Amino acid sequence: MSRDLKYTRNIGIMAHIDAGKTTTTERILYYTGINYKLGEVHDGTATMDWMIQEQERGITITSAATTTFWKYRNEQYKINIIDTPGHVDFTVEVERSLRVLDGAVALFCAVGGVEPQSETVWRQADKYCVPRICFINKMDRAGADFFSVLAQIKQRLGANPIPIQLPIGSEENFKGIVDLISNKAYIWDESTAGMEYSEIPIPDDMKSLVLEYRTKIIEGTAEESDELLTKFLNDPNCISEDEMTAAIRKANIEMRITPVLCGASFKNKGVQKLLDAIIEFLPNPLDVEAIKGINPYTEKEEARNAVSTEHFAALAFKIATDPFVGRIAFFRVYSGTLKSGSYVLNSNTNKKERIARIVQMHANKQIPLDQIEAGDIGVAIGFKDIRTGDTLCDEKHPIVLESMTFPEPVISVAIEPKTQADIDKLINGLIKLSEEDPTFKVRTDEDSGQTIISGMGELHIEILVDRLRREFKVECNQGAPQVSYNEAITATVQYREVYKKQSGGRGKFADIVVIVSPNDEGKSGLQFVDEVKGGNIPREFIPSVEKGFKLAIQNGVLAGYPMVGLKVRLIDGSYHSVDSDSLSFEIAARQAFKEACKKAKPILLEPIMKIEVHTPEEYVGEVIGDINRRRGHLDGITPKITSQIIRAKVPLAEMFGYVTDLRTYSSGRATSNMEFSHYTETPKSVTEEVLFKIKGIKV
Repeated sequence: MSRDLKYTRNIGIMAHIDAGKTTTTERILYYTGINYKLGEVHDGTATMDWMIQEQERGITITSAATTTFWKYRNEQYKINIIDTPGHVDFTVEVERSLRVLDGAVALFCAVGGVEPQSETVWRQADKYCVPRICFINKMDRAGADFFSVLAQIKQRLGANPIPIQLPIGSEENFKGIVDLISNKAYIWDESTAGMEYSEIPIPDDMKSLVLEYRTKIIEGTAEESDELLTKFLNDPNCISEDEMTAAIRKANIEMRITPVLCGASFKNKGVQKLLDAIIEFLPNPLDVEAIKGINPYTEKEEARNAVSTEHFAALAFKIATDPFVGRIAFFRVYSGTLKSGSYVLNSNTNKKERIARIVQMHANKQIPLDQIEAGDIGVAIGFKDIRTGDTLCDEKHPIVLESMTFPEPVISVAIEPKTQADIDKLINGLIKLSEEDPTFKVRTDEDSGQTIISGMGELHIEILVDRLRREFKVECNQGAPQVSYNEAITATVQYREVYKKQSGGRGKFADIVVIVSPNDEGKSGLQFVDEVKGGNIPREFIPSVEKGFKLAIQNGVLAGYPMVGLKVRLIDGSYHSVDSDSLSFEIAARQAFKEACKKAKPILLEPIMKIEVHTPEEYVGEVIGDINRRRGHLDGITPKITSQIIRAKVPLAEMFGYVTDLRTYSSGRATSNMEFSHYTETPKSVTEEVLFKIKGIKV
């Protein structure tokens, strides 16, 4: 099997919303023979947008997987593709897909260029060290500018883009491409929906440009080895196409360069050459380093190679609910083989799981498999308890692979069923949706008893409520969207908590001395440090103190919002030989948290959004004035041919209803994109307002 893995590619298609990801995937499925007709996003017929909500809105909400085959140089290649959403509210789908992919195609609109979500997905790919190729799409649109997008990729993404194709014409005159490696030009036949394309002479007006960019590729190839450099110095023309391809492939896999292609997916131009580039320049499972994990028994690092005869190891990267078979788990096999009906160990829960069936997905259609081997992506059916990020492995050779981290929700809504009889259905639906989506959180407000759901944005919440209605048959009332604030402390406080309870017979006793302070730089969550000396607190009670603080930080002391970072040093304490137990120390920790944090100058943190507004010149003043009124900070203005791009950072609390306001004062001509940037301290006046709303407290 390991020999065959060189014919496998696991890739994702990622981009900003409306760059043409799903359209490109549909063309790939058509040209590879999986689909016999072209699916269109705007008609609601796209194969990969199979959810009703996706078809109605013309956007991708959930990442969809499919497998297709492409013949390249008389060899058959298998390509596992994941089409990811472009909307910032569904960024979790991109995050978990990139975690298990070997390579990615980054799509850019030839008009919009590098947009906010383009930057986000690029950073996510950097985080997981995923090599990628760029495809500048929509070359046929008015305002398309290949070289402008090339410059933006370099400046705004910090990448090293290397064009391996140049467009022949642009806008309505876009005809085809010049392949700089083969030094040939190609145009597509529109009468065959782009299925056929032919070679033409390189246009005369492009010859000098082609020579310039091709020379750069040849020079870059020569720098890859002494042997090639010697060859180049003797005769620059004797470096072959295969040598150029191999050099670009090597540099791309090592993430030193990013090859750039172009085309127009909607007009069926350039997609076959993109498929060739996926084979040529993106890694196969053998090109990627062996996956590393921790053996839970020895606590030592182990590596697993992409070989079917190794011990089985896989990562579950997505949980979904199928209306017919219940919960399904998407997983990537890193090593070994899994047979249908066999048992695996979930090393995160330390429980055995029986995988009743294994299937390969084509959007929402299932193709049964008898077994799945290293380097492949499949779906497990018939398990009990697998969650996103869990490692599945051989029972006798356990390993825990690095899981995934997900952003915290930034917006919350109170929700209740319209009829009392639907309470159980609502709870069941919310549990299933939160299992599927790690950025969707559900909690009960202690003061009001209301069910609060939190997500990444208004659209995210809207889709989830719509899914409750359609999939779980629950009609809901929902409150106005609220900002999900966080809390933090700014001072260091030492505090002693003595918990005593005597109720006849055995009592309760715990005594702890802690120092609470803000997190160390670069750390988040609870940082717990045990500094107890001399056995003043028995070792078995210390995990209970940590557990108490871990539970307590979920509700801060100011307004009950989660505390994002807290360092706790347990320095001393005492115990009673009869009355002390684990629960006593856990309760003492919770009480210590409340009292110590009140004295540690707690503050409220608010989410700040990065906003990009595309507006005609005449509305620039109104847009900037409006951003200033919303407590925003301007990051810069970039002129375009027919408009201006304004970038700013604005608190989320001020952004509700922004799109409507923008449309109103720009007569519908300005558009905006928004994504989460960071949390920052809330101004005193806003903190007072929030606390008064929640608790009726005047600060």
